[in-house]
Formats: sequence, C-alpha cells, structure tokens
Amino acid sequence: MTRCQVPAFLIHQIQEELDKEEEEMMVFLCRDLAPDLATADLKDILVALNEREKLTPVGLAELLYRVKRFDLLRRILNTEKATVEAHLARSLRLIPDYRVLMVEINENLEKEEVGSLGFLLRDYAPRMKMAKDKSFLALIIDLEKLNLVAPNQLDLIENCFRSIHRIDLIKKIQKYKHEASVSSVYSQPVYVNALQASLPNLNLIDPPYHSGIQNENTEKLQNGSNLSLAEPVHMSIQESGSVPHKMSDDTYRMLSQPLGICLIIDCIGNDTDVLEETFRGLGYEVHCYRYLNINSMNQTLLEVARWQKHRNCDSFVCILVSRGNSQSIFCTDHAFSGFPLEQIKKYFTADSCPGLLGKPKLFFIQSYVVPENEQECTSLLEIDGKGENISAEVTIPHAADIFWSHCKVDVSTLEQSPTASSYYLRCLAELLRNPYKRKLCILAIHMELNKKVYDLNTTAGPSQQYSLLLQHTLRKKLFFHT
Repeated sequence: MTRCQVPAFLIHQIQEELDKEEEEMMVFLCRDLAPDLATADLKDILVALNEREKLTPVGLAELLYRVKRFDLLRRILNTEKATVEAHLARSLRLIPDYRVLMVEINENLEKEEVGSLGFLLRDYAPRMKMAKDKSFLALIIDLEKLNLVAPNQLDLIENCFRSIHRIDLIKKIQKYKHEASVSSVYSQPVYVNALQASLPNLNLIDPPYHSGIQNENTEKLQNGSNLSLAEPVHMSIQESGSVPHKMSDDTYRMLSQPLGICLIIDCIGNDTDVLEETFRGLGYEVHCYRYLNINSMNQTLLEVARWQKHRNCDSFVCILVSRGNSQSIFCTDHAFSGFPLEQIKKYFTADSCPGLLGKPKLFFIQSYVVPENEQECTSLLEIDGKGENISAEVTIPHAADIFWSHCKVDVSTLEQSPTASSYYLRCLAELLRNPYKRKLCILAIHMELNKKVYDLNTTAGPSQQYSLLLQHTLRKKLFFHT
C-alpha cells in the first residue's frame, strides 16, 4: 500500500453510514475522477480511485464535507470541519466547483420543484427520459450527455430556475460564473463531459471548463490524468450551437437584470401566454395587454415609454398582434383609421425615451391584413409623441439601434382558425427557447425564422402565405446572453 492510499475498512465503514441520497451526491462529485466508472456504485468508485492513487484521506474528507457528513469526519477520520475548510482554502481541491455547485443546488430544491424542472426541460430535451422520481442530479447528468449543461454552459438551468422563481439559485450560479471567470484554470480539477464519462476506456484529454475539444496548449502531466491550460478553450459552433462571442465594442451589453422591459399587446388573444413565458425565460420583465382599442394602446405605449426603469435595463422588446393593413394596426376598434406603425417606433427612439439611448429596441409585429374594401375610416386619433429632451451632445442617431420584424398574413387565416396562434410568433418563441439557437445573434435567429416561414409558404395557398419583412438600424451584434 502506498502512502496516499486509504485503508479499505475506512471506505467500507463510510459507505455503510451513507444513505441513498448521500451516495448519489458523492457518486456525482466523483464523476470526473473516474469517468470509466460512471455507472458503478460508490464503493467501487472509491476503491478504484484508491487503487489508482487518486484518493487520499484528505480527498475522502473533502467528499464527506461536500455531503455535509461532519459527524463522519470526526468519528471515522478524526478530522474537524474547520480543518477541512482550511485545507480547501489553501490547496488544490479534489472536486470541481461546478459539481460542488450542482450538489448545493440539489440540496436546496424541493421534490415538487425538481418535478417542475423536469417538465420545463421537455421543451429543450424532448427525448430525455423524465421519470417522475428522477433527482436533480440525475437530470443534470442527462443534460450533460446532451451537451446542454457544462461548467461553462449553465444558461439553460438558470432559465428554468427563473421560471420556478428560484432567484436565490440563479444568484448562486451567477456567483459561480463570476468566480470561474476570474480564477486561474490551474486551480480547478478536470471536468469530463458526461457523454464521455459513459464511454469505456476513455483517455482523459479535456481541460477544465470544457466539454469535448482538444487544444494545442493542453499538456499532459505525470500520470496522464491531470491537465492544465494556458487559456480556457471555447466550445466549437458545432458542439455548442452558438457563435462564440465576447463582450466588446461590437456587441451590445446584455447583462442587466432584468434584461429589459418586454411589452406584449395582443389584440387577438392567441399568443400572449407562450410569448410571456419565452421572454420571461430570457430574463425580461414582461407586461401583457390584451384586446386594447386604439386609444388604450396609445396611452399604454406613452406610459411604457416614460418609465424610468428603462435607464437600468440593457434593451427593450415590443410585440404587437392585431388586425391591420400594411402601414397601420386596428386593435379592437370596428370603426378605425388605424394606428400608424411608424408612430409606435417613434415612441421608443432616444428623443422620446432617453432611457433607451444606445440600447437595442426590438419590435415583432404580427398583422392580420384586412382587405381594403373591408376597411372603415371613421375615427381620428390624437397622437402625443412628445417626450423628454436629451442633451444636444448625444452623438447616437435617434433612429439607431432598432430591430423591426413585421409579419403580414391575410385576415382569412385568422377567420379560418380563430384560436390558432401566429405561425411566425410560434416559430420565434421556439427558436428563442432552443438553447442552441438562442445563443446565435439576433440576425442569425431571424434568418432561421425566415427559413421556417418561407418553408411553410411552399405548401400554403396564396391567401395563407406569410410575408416577413426585416428592417434594422442595429450598430452592433446582439446576443440575448453575452
């Protein structure tokens, strides 16, 4: 027996003292240490680590500390909690911070909340097996296998926690992200993607915070099991589904909480729910209004444009669904002259809404076009577009930073299926809820949207075809998550 090995009777004694949940946590913590034993039980894993000289009494003490079995620290290892904490503060840790974070989150979730997470994840991983009694850690392992979750890829579960209103857990993740971004990669043990962990005889070549590609800076250390990098490696586009990007002068800042106000005005009533859930999941403060007439919509737009909270947000989203024509929307009015779409845009330019100066303003419009012979023009609307004055020193044009996506379809589509949602908005929501597509810049997302809409048109009759127009004055790249 070498000096770093742990006596077998200690491993046996500890394993006998742990309950099923504690064993699951410890197995999860060890996944990166013995990737070829991903499906083994705890005793086999600890024995294998011991034989490979990867397990020391100090490492065993760390595992007990992570599952909060401080009584076993004292009784079996004759070690105090404070002693372990002091060691972890000054020495290389056995367990990656990512796995520690997941175990901490697991301990803070109720069974009902785990069930809710499993249900929400059906949108992102429909083929994932969702057993009713599946634990949070088991869900994470499944998501790792699909490359949907990794140490540097936590947006998906962050969005899910937002949906179940666990802001405390989001803060834990954000703290981890911040600490990971400023700490040296040399301080972290190796992370192994869970898909790789399920493969036999896998040679460990992956650096920390990385799930599947090699880098020329990777250096194999003495026993071939530990690695270090000069710089963190980013996932490839093929693996992550996203275009790698950093915060820079050519990218809009999208870090505020919330990301911005999302205003939804749905005068048809079929799309509000899915849009609200989608943009709330992206981090927006969503405000929904249904069945407004023209005057009510005018007052709503004026009020929202004057909100001071825009100053603390990084973007703004406005979604409108209504009958209309090519230049106006009609809301719920039967006698109408229409509300000019161009005026809606002007409410949120910098001269009317100074809090949005230099920030991206996204508009998604679904118009159900009424034929000209069915339109009435019997009402007038007094529009107040005046806003605060801003400094004459501003150099950003007032009309800059606008993204305008306008979809039109004949109103007969709505008349044939009165409760059907807009195909355009449904596709938009699907793309933004997809963890891969969501990481593309907004122009690339809209290109995917174009494809879906025009693919539909190839099989639709002339009166059922959607017409999609994009106009924008964006000055930078826009990602919903930077």
